[in-house]
Amino acid sequence: MNEVFNSEYPSIDHLREKARKRMPGFAFDYLEGGCNSDNNLRRNTREIRDVLLRPYYIGHYPGSSLKTELFGLTYDAPFGVAPIGLQGLMWPKSCEILAAAAHAHNIPFILSTVGTASIETVAELTEGRAWFQLYHPAEDNLRDKLLDRAADVGMPVLVILADTPTFAYRPKEIRNGLSIPPQMNLRNVIQMMTHPTWSFSQLFAGAPQFKTMNQYIPKGLNLKHLAQFMNKTFSGRLNEDKIKAIRDRWKGKLVVKGIVTEEDAEKCIALGADGFISSNHGGRQLDAGQSTIKPMTHLAKKYGDKITVMLDSGLREGPDVACALASGAKFTFLGRSFMYGACALGKDGGLHTIGMIKRQLQQVMEQLSCQRVEDFPKHLIE
Repeated sequence: MNEVFNSEYPSIDHLREKARKRMPGFAFDYLEGGCNSDNNLRRNTREIRDVLLRPYYIGHYPGSSLKTELFGLTYDAPFGVAPIGLQGLMWPKSCEILAAAAHAHNIPFILSTVGTASIETVAELTEGRAWFQLYHPAEDNLRDKLLDRAADVGMPVLVILADTPTFAYRPKEIRNGLSIPPQMNLRNVIQMMTHPTWSFSQLFAGAPQFKTMNQYIPKGLNLKHLAQFMNKTFSGRLNEDKIKAIRDRWKGKLVVKGIVTEEDAEKCIALGADGFISSNHGGRQLDAGQSTIKPMTHLAKKYGDKITVMLDSGLREGPDVACALASGAKFTFLGRSFMYGACALGKDGGLHTIGMIKRQLQQVMEQLSCQRVEDFPKHLIE
């Protein structure tokens, strides 16, 4: 592929600032926010950056490769695009932008049940290589319909969400009246008027919708009733019986997202999961929880030969990915970084950001004299 790189925005911080200027405040708050006081959101990144790596400078070094095998597929980098809800609210068509960019760069894209593009659209954009993340429905019938749709388009991996058993307390979203479309209070109207690029882009693209769920949502619901329908439709708390039923039905690879304890890791293994992602929903659910990097080395050492151990939450750029891999993660996922790119640069934002993080990670590997992704743990300073 032809690389897309805009030298005006050579870091995630540059993209974040550009995105902040282009977006209405309520949309940027949704992208940025954690829960309560945002403590765990900050802890995630801070503690990843406490990890230190050891370089080896003298000796034969033939070069480095980012290529990574995962679940029988070879990807061009050891990171993917994490599942994100309501992407289209933050920037029009950003779900499609990131799916297409991930496919162009040969990295996995995970579509959320509450993403703003449908299973079928994302499968077409990725030639069936996208993964699907399931918010567990309250009714088995809807669960089975969603699983069958993901299987019918060839999605190879199903991710089931464990780290959202209840709706978090998010003060920024409460104050902003966040919904789809956003409530038309005076503050939001003024924000949209002062961000015409976002507003006209939304007008052209059409109001963001839960495209995967559209066919199940009764027609003509107002915003209040839509919210009630979505709350009633999904039951976020997993248990062994729910996971077993999904494992029995889903023939592809099965990953559980949100695992940070030995007890839950052992249940995933016993229930036949192929992998788990150590995640705390990007710090958006439990402010008093630990960072995802904190238990990673222990979980990877204890369970890495039994199940594929991955990590998300708090990763922002290439060196963060390197620190997570050195701590034992087999693979990683980033969310906000790619959204900053799409919101800052529109259709080129996904390509730019993925390419930039690849370049950053390649430089770290060359600096360390780390030849293969699986060699990163040899460089961890414990």
